[in-house]
Amino acid sequence: MVYSTRLPEISSEPLEFGTSGLLYRSNKLMCDRRTETLWRQFTGEPVVGYLAESGIRLKRFPVALTTWADWLNLHPETTVLDIRTGVYSPQTYLPENEPGAVYNSYFSNPNPIFPVWQRSEALPAKAFVLGVIVNGAPKAYDLVSLVPRPVYNDRLGGANIVVVTPPGTSSARAYQRGSIEFREGARAGGEATVTDTAGRTWRVTEEALVRGDDPSIRLARLPTHVSFWFGWYAAYPNSELFKG
Repeated sequence: MVYSTRLPEISSEPLEFGTSGLLYRSNKLMCDRRTETLWRQFTGEPVVGYLAESGIRLKRFPVALTTWADWLNLHPETTVLDIRTGVYSPQTYLPENEPGAVYNSYFSNPNPIFPVWQRSEALPAKAFVLGVIVNGAPKAYDLVSLVPRPVYNDRLGGANIVVVTPPGTSSARAYQRGSIEFREGARAGGEATVTDTAGRTWRVTEEALVRGDDPSIRLARLPTHVSFWFGWYAAYPNSELFKG
């Protein structure tokens, strides 16, 4: 998850966060160093401390789960964090699918390590889902079910949305669509596009769907993130679920 750390209600300067070492429903609690409030990582809400019950929430940014090759092809100017930190050896940051990686055993275990009281058997606990919230209404989309559906028109929280999963990937993104209906998706040379029922082509970008014949017409991307099903359900037990 990615959040904005700017909270004008608290300070004109961005807040700085760190890990508290504590868990809530098998998910980390963050701590901001200005007020020492504990924040729920999954929802961006303060749960213990000075800002608890204040009604404040961190603003979410959209996140994509993709491969490095696909991302670099679309964004060749991108930068990454250097693993040569001077604190830990670069070998500490092995890919998670390698046996020596810190989180390898966690990802290879189908169950959470710590207890989670609110659970649903609708999907395996560690199935990946795309989580979307529109006007307070949460919904999870099973990534495996989205792969064969490059375009999925839906309605959530009283709004029309579209979930786009470019062919050959499992990197799903959600956008507003207004009254527009989309029918198919394509991918060529790394660029993904979708076509609406009027035959117009739209480019899939990180910020919006951009109409090819008039780039001034844009359909904004919605804040989403990919998580384990057990984590999403623990945070949003009233969530809808899409699965094939």
